Amino acid sequence: MSRKLIKSGMIVSVMTLLSRVLGLVRDVVVARLMGDGAAADVFFFANKIPNFLRRLFAEGAFAQAFIPVLTEVHQKGNETELKSFIAKISGTLGALVFVTSFIGVIASPVLSALFGAGWFIEWLQGSPDGDKYLLASTMLKITFPYLAFISLVGLSGAILNTLNQFAVAAFTPVLLNVCIISCAIVMADTFEQPAYALAWGVFIGGFVQLIFQLPFLYRAGLLVKPKWGWNDPNVVKVRTLMIPALFGVSVGQINLLFDTLIASFLVTGSISWLYYSDRLLEFPLGLFGIAIATVILPTLSRNHVANNPKAFSANIDWAFRMVCLLGIPAALGLGLMAKPILTVIFQRGAFTQETAVMASYSLTAYAFGLLSFMLVKVLAPGFYSRQDTKTPVKFGIWCMAANMVFNLLLAVPFGYIGLATATSLSATLNAGLLYFALHKQGVFALSKMSLLFILRILMASTAMGAVIVYFDVGDKFFHYTLVEQISQVATTIVMAVGVFVFTMALFGARPRHFRSSAE
Repeated sequence: MSRKLIKSGMIVSVMTLLSRVLGLVRDVVVARLMGDGAAADVFFFANKIPNFLRRLFAEGAFAQAFIPVLTEVHQKGNETELKSFIAKISGTLGALVFVTSFIGVIASPVLSALFGAGWFIEWLQGSPDGDKYLLASTMLKITFPYLAFISLVGLSGAILNTLNQFAVAAFTPVLLNVCIISCAIVMADTFEQPAYALAWGVFIGGFVQLIFQLPFLYRAGLLVKPKWGWNDPNVVKVRTLMIPALFGVSVGQINLLFDTLIASFLVTGSISWLYYSDRLLEFPLGLFGIAIATVILPTLSRNHVANNPKAFSANIDWAFRMVCLLGIPAALGLGLMAKPILTVIFQRGAFTQETAVMASYSLTAYAFGLLSFMLVKVLAPGFYSRQDTKTPVKFGIWCMAANMVFNLLLAVPFGYIGLATATSLSATLNAGLLYFALHKQGVFALSKMSLLFILRILMASTAMGAVIVYFDVGDKFFHYTLVEQISQVATTIVMAVGVFVFTMALFGARPRHFRSSAE
């Protein structure tokens, strides 16, 4: 099982790497086109709301509730029952998300006023900044249907993941990035406001992703005609698990929306600075944290169905260990190299040196919580795979309340940096609560091997951090040519990674530490 987990994790990581690289290319295009101006703030706002709902319906609560039930049905070996379940869950989810999308398009002015209250107030007062409210309302009409497409993409991806076909779902986001980049290049000059080209890229990207996955479902024999099945016993089980999970899994997304609401009252550029820093944070989070979480949920669900608590605990232990191995040095590297990395990737066109500096502050604050974001991704499946949604929901409520308090305490003195710091603090609280609950329930406790391994990671990361500090040239970096900047960043990263690997080996890290004891 350990080898299968590692192989599956590597497949997802490679596909995710391709997606994240293209995602960075997409963000470079966006940064060059709009920088951190008002239009950039509005586009990121208009894209965030349907993405928030996507993570509720598709990647978040739905996936966490659907996969354990699907695994249970699949393990029975009754193909007719499996196809019937998929037909009814797809018909029910499809109807709900299409209705939600339609309402979202119609109610876009209300949503813009609700989540962009600062802009709405400016519009009511006749201020020039009120134009951002009008632009957001229009742009939401274009981006909101993305919710319907991507929710069904999430459904088909969850089915394929349960069949251990991880590559297809992991590759699919590449198509979204290709569509946004293509629309930005081809359509930007056709609109008075180039941000509309990006919005249409989101819409087209959602449709293309859905069409791409259908042949793979057909090949697996699971492309069935959707049916309404609200009262089907398995659908009832999914929605019973999903309703509390809607809050528990997506607490981080709710926090980000709350950040957006507060940021609409801050200076122009705040939302953009948070977006660019968040995008860099998403690179290691998606590459490592989400990749590991993607393969661990079906595995834990099978362990639970097979009534194998030893394997269940060992597999969470492996996931925790791998997340620490990748998350701790990644967080330290992003925190220490925020300015040069943002400069090399984004500084061109409308994205200025000042934009890079401002975004670097929030990136450092986000990096503080990177490990916690990743741990939540692998600890939450420890509950959902056992069809326990109440515990994470309870913690989600506490963490959202804590995030609001942190925001109010930190946003006034520190602005958008305080918002990023508050998000990291609430994520850390969430990860801690999830771990201690699993420990208290007797489901999981870190093994001695993992504790010693994490100690090695901390020592190796300290050595790596010293290398980064040694190679830091300060503000001289901004006066380098692009080639010199790339060379400086690449040299620092290569040397830092080399020292990290060497120090890990020196302190006794061996191949057995990368395998699950469930093997």
